[in-house]
Amino acid sequence: MLKDIPRLKKLLAYHVAPGKLLAADVMKLSSVKTLQGQNVAITSDRGIKVNDVRVIKINIACDNGVIHVIDTVLTLPTAKSTAS
Repeated sequence: MLKDIPRLKKLLAYHVAPGKLLAADVMKLSSVKTLQGQNVAITSDRGIKVNDVRVIKINIACDNGVIHVIDTVLTLPTAKSTAS
């Protein structure tokens, strides 16, 4: 992956949503479009999850937005799963 710079850029962009979304805002959504261009699913029945990955720390303020820490790396959807 590290040698495939275009794929690495896509993966990183898949972890970023435009705007400043606080946890309270995210909990009202069912999905968010990423900078990579695809949506990630949001659920908030028992804590916040992004594509079934748990958010373990919320609302870390930064100069250019807000960070929400997840417990694992999101994987890019395969071409097959993006068509459905």
